[in-house]
Amino acid sequence: MALDRETVRKIAFLARLKVPEEELAALTGELDNIIGWVEQLGKVDTKSVEPMTSVGKFKPYMREDAVSERRPREDILANAPDAEDGFFTVPKVIE
Repeated sequence: MALDRETVRKIAFLARLKVPEEELAALTGELDNIIGWVEQLGKVDTKSVEPMTSVGKFKPYMREDAVSERRPREDILANAPDAEDGFFTVPKVIE
């Protein structure tokens, strides 16, 4: 796929990028090379490759779900910017 300057200008606009006019030619060439490389990937035979859900075959470490050291509520709330009646208070988000 060959890109022209107008297409690159439109892509930059959609991506909310300000690309100076003097850099459009270089960017056009770079994007054209990238799209060519991606098109090459589409030609690779992957029929015998099983789809992956992760890069490694391992079982995640699961720790025991146990109660650990408890800290007094006052110590925890001392770090809060605002607290009321023993709870964190946050600004109202929905009106």
